[in-house]
Amino acid sequence: MKRNISCLLILGLTASLLFTGCGKKKEEAKAPTEPSEEAPIIAVEAPEEPAPEPEVKEEEEEVEVPPEGKYASELTGEWIDESLKDQRPIAVMVDDEKTALPHYGISTSDIVYEMVNSTQNEGVTRFMVMVKDWDNIKQLGSIRSTRPTNLQIFPEWNAVLCHDGGPFWNDNFYANVFVERFSGTFSRVDNGKPREFTEYILPGDLEKNFKNTGYSTTYNEYYSGLPHYQFASHTKPNDLSQYSDAKKCEKISLPFHHNNPWLEYDSESQTYKYFQYNQKEVDAGNGNEQIAFTNLLLQNARLEQLDDHGYMMYYPSESNRDGWFITQGKAIPVKWTKQNDLDATRYYDMDGNEIKINVGKTYVALIREEEWDNIEME
Repeated sequence: MKRNISCLLILGLTASLLFTGCGKKKEEAKAPTEPSEEAPIIAVEAPEEPAPEPEVKEEEEEVEVPPEGKYASELTGEWIDESLKDQRPIAVMVDDEKTALPHYGISTSDIVYEMVNSTQNEGVTRFMVMVKDWDNIKQLGSIRSTRPTNLQIFPEWNAVLCHDGGPFWNDNFYANVFVERFSGTFSRVDNGKPREFTEYILPGDLEKNFKNTGYSTTYNEYYSGLPHYQFASHTKPNDLSQYSDAKKCEKISLPFHHNNPWLEYDSESQTYKYFQYNQKEVDAGNGNEQIAFTNLLLQNARLEQLDDHGYMMYYPSESNRDGWFITQGKAIPVKWTKQNDLDATRYYDMDGNEIKINVGKTYVALIREEEWDNIEME
């Protein structure tokens, strides 16, 4: 009996202790927790979203609407009669010996190429003149022979070459199926000079030549139809102000030592006027108007002498060669590339972008690499 009572007392005491401990824990759990002065609460703000970048609108290129009945010439970018759109240009070999002066019809041409024609006689040059609207020619020349260089350049325009013979070095190029030419089939003009300076294109000559040869007067299957030059807007010329490497060029002297040509910038007409033989180069067939160009393209080109008689040729199909583009009184360095005889010569700025030339006539000079550093700009 005493033993049972002792057990009951022990059990009661244990239960009392358990209930007391549980109550204390509940009270502690209910007690509010106050912040410590030594550990203040730090508010963490959400990171700000970056402000949206301003929307950059790409400058839209101006879409020019041609005047009614007109289109932009592929040679000059000028608005010309739409009836000429498919007409092939002609490329005319024009003598540049002093005896051949004055020239006729050059001021009405679209593009003029100049290059050394012989390594003899101080490297006399010859012009190759490109004309789109040839049906309106009154007199053009005088006409002389062609060279292998010209036979590799004019096909890129799908033009017909007008010349009077040439050396046997031309024969391989004559054999190309895309080479079409009229040779020695033009009018003679009694100008009191030796016979080699008396041949000119006169009205009716080209019509007769096209009829006799059966050549197409319009572009044929060898014409790619792709734009040859990239032109700036008619209303907003390319003044080269976007180029940090543009340099002043209001006068340029070229290292052609026979005729010593130079060009001077005329800000009023925004053209470069051409001089040679210490005088203005004028067109006797157009009121003695001085020859002038909106664009100048200079090409550093390799030259090979073919024999001891002065016959030579440039290499007009090359890649990544040095050049200059000159317009609006400034010049920028460029690179030029031409893949083959039928491929257009392309000109790129130093960032690899194809340049935009200005609407108007263009002068192209091939200058042998040994003379390249002798170009003078002011």
